[in-house]
Amino acid sequence: MTRNDPGLADSKDLAAVGSNSVESRAGGGGPGSGDRLAGGGGGAADRWFSAATVATAAGAVLTFAALVALLAAYAAPAMGRFGVGFLTTTTWDPVFERFGAAHLIYGTLVTSAVALLIATPLGVGAALFVAEWLGDPVSFVVELLAVVPSIIYGLWGFFVLAPAMRYTVEPALQRSAGQVPVLGALFAGPILGRDLLVGGVILAVMILPTVMAITREVFRAVPDTQREGMVALGATKWEVVRNAVLPYAQGGIAGAAGLGLARALGETMAVTMVVGNSSSAISASLFTPGYTMASAIANQFTEADKEIYFSAIVEVALALLLVSTLVNLLARVLVWRFVRSVGVDVAV
Repeated sequence: MTRNDPGLADSKDLAAVGSNSVESRAGGGGPGSGDRLAGGGGGAADRWFSAATVATAAGAVLTFAALVALLAAYAAPAMGRFGVGFLTTTTWDPVFERFGAAHLIYGTLVTSAVALLIATPLGVGAALFVAEWLGDPVSFVVELLAVVPSIIYGLWGFFVLAPAMRYTVEPALQRSAGQVPVLGALFAGPILGRDLLVGGVILAVMILPTVMAITREVFRAVPDTQREGMVALGATKWEVVRNAVLPYAQGGIAGAAGLGLARALGETMAVTMVVGNSSSAISASLFTPGYTMASAIANQFTEADKEIYFSAIVEVALALLLVSTLVNLLARVLVWRFVRSVGVDVAV
C-alpha cells in the first residue's frame, strides 16, 4: 500500500472523526468545555462542597467538645470541693452540702447490666431467626419498638410491669433463686415493685430493637461461602449457624451489645418512673429502690437551689456523658473491625 493509497486516507479520516466525537461528548461539545473540566466552574463547586462537608463534620466534633467544656465549667465548683471522693462516696445531702455519686453510678451500672443480660440473648436469637430463617417482616415489627417514646415505656412500666414484677415475678425469684447461696443475695429484702430489677427489665425492652437490628446486619454480612462450605460437608442448619455464622460474627455481636448498653446508660424517663429513687445505699439486692445517674438528674435538677448543689448535679451529668461516649465508641470500633474483616458495608 502506497502513501497515497485511498484506503489509508479513509482510515485516517474515520479515526479523526471518532476522536472528535469522543472529545465532543466528554467536553460537552461547545467552546471552552475543556476549560470548565480543567478547573473552571466545576472545580469551584467541588471546592465549596468539600469545604461544606469538612465544616459539617468538624461542627459535630466541636459541638461535642463545647458541650463537655460547658458541663466541666459548671461542674468545676463540685470537682474542686469534693475531688475524687465525689465518685467514691454515697452521701447525698443537699442540706449540709455533702455530695457523693457512688450510689448513682452503681445503680446505673446494675440496671444497664440487667438490661444487657436480658436483651442480648433475646436480640441475638431474634436476629438469627430473621437473618437465617424468616426475613424482614418480623424484624420490622420488633424495630417498631424503637420509635415508642420513653415516657410511654415509663407509663407501661409503672402501671403494668411494676405490679406484675411485684406480685408475680419477684416473689417467684425470691422463693427459688433467693434460696441459693451467694446468688440469693441478689433477691433478698422486701419486695416493693419499684427497684433496680424493674428498671433493668424496662431498659431491656427499650434496647432490644437496637441489639437486634445491628446483630441482624452482622449475620447478613457473614460471607455465604462460610455457610456453603459447611453445607458441602453435610452439616445441618444448626451446625452451619453454630460453627460458621456465630464464630464469624462474635465481634459484631459484642459491638451490638455495646451500642445497646450505651443507650441503656443514658435512658431517663422510663427508668425514673420505676427504679424507686429512694435509697442511697449500695446493696447487692436487686430489690433495692435505687437511683441511676439519669434519674437523679431528672428528679433533682429543678430542686438545686444552691450553687454547689447545682454543680454536683452537673458533675453527675458530665460523668454520664463521658461514660456513655466511651462505651459507644468502643462498641462502634468493635462493629467496624468486624465489618472491615468481612468486607461488607453495615450501617451502624
